[in-house]
Amino acid sequence: MKHDFEGTPLSKEDIKSLIEKGLEGSVVDILDPRDDGVHLQAIIKYKGFKDKSLIEQHRMVYKALGESFNKEQIHALSIVTKSE
Repeated sequence: MKHDFEGTPLSKEDIKSLIEKGLEGSVVDILDPRDDGVHLQAIIKYKGFKDKSLIEQHRMVYKALGESFNKEQIHALSIVTKSE
């Protein structure tokens, strides 16, 4: 699903899809621990994280998400990365 309107929130499925497309072969779970649809957590398992620093891993995730943060389509996303 494509969102062209700034501020239109992405669904958990949209976020999962963006990350999985950007990090091919990754396994992504998107959780909503506060059950508010706003403060989400992404748990990403990806072999490409091996030998990368935590900062490098998070940059890879942000790159996969593209402009979603700049367009305020994602309000709060906690990122947990794991190499397979």
